[in-house]
Amino acid sequence: MKRLFGVLALAMMSVAGFAQSDDFGTILSVEADKKINKKFSVGLEAEMRTRDDVKKVDRWSAGVQASYKVSSWLKASAGYTFLYDNNEKMSYYDDDDEVVTRDIGIRAGDLKRSAQYWGVRHRFDVSLTGSYKFGKLDLSLRERWQYTYRPEHTVDNRTIYYDEEEDEPVPAGISDGKSHTYKAKGKNVLRSRLQAEYKTKGFPITPFANVELFNGWALEKIRYTAGAEYKINKKNSVELFYRYQHVNDDSDDEPNRHIIGLTYKVKF
Repeated sequence: MKRLFGVLALAMMSVAGFAQSDDFGTILSVEADKKINKKFSVGLEAEMRTRDDVKKVDRWSAGVQASYKVSSWLKASAGYTFLYDNNEKMSYYDDDDEVVTRDIGIRAGDLKRSAQYWGVRHRFDVSLTGSYKFGKLDLSLRERWQYTYRPEHTVDNRTIYYDEEEDEPVPAGISDGKSHTYKAKGKNVLRSRLQAEYKTKGFPITPFANVELFNGWALEKIRYTAGAEYKINKKNSVELFYRYQHVNDDSDDEPNRHIIGLTYKVKF
């Protein structure tokens, strides 16, 4: 088991090194699941994420989920997640800005202002998962509607990168000393995930791979994930995975990212 996880971790790190411009982060989580009866179950999850090459905590979250087995091949679920995010908001100069048109060393695309703050988000989701078995191979397709609400948030000040009084750039950045309010925002996303698992009876390791598409009126990002789950006993298991996240829409300043994740799961 140690050899398997060691080889998998080395492979993940090698792939992560291919794209130097991409970010690297981790996901550490704990999941607890309770089966109420043959069809109904509830679960809890807590998670921590890092970014900026694991130098910065990106997010803390905690959620609750309920699922109902409609038939042998179809499952429905609904959940809520509380998110506490480390946000980075950036704005950039464009061709119409006065300092750009005056040609004093500021160019379109240069950083104008930035702010970093911790903020809250509320996330709700509803899912339908269909599955089918081909011998030892389990295939599943999950369609999930997700709504995330970010309340209004005010930051005390932002960092500016141009000193208007001195009429020159400020390389290190200084505080503008002014508060700024980011308006409340809600977002709907359809997440489509196709997954394959290879299960062998009596063997504690289950390898898996999936691809997930995020659509919010247009394709925003794609996640590719591969890993393995190790069953310690009937109630406890641990999962290790590698994920590559490709972002098509950079409106939220989110880069492409390589991620290594570790999850501990317990059943009651």
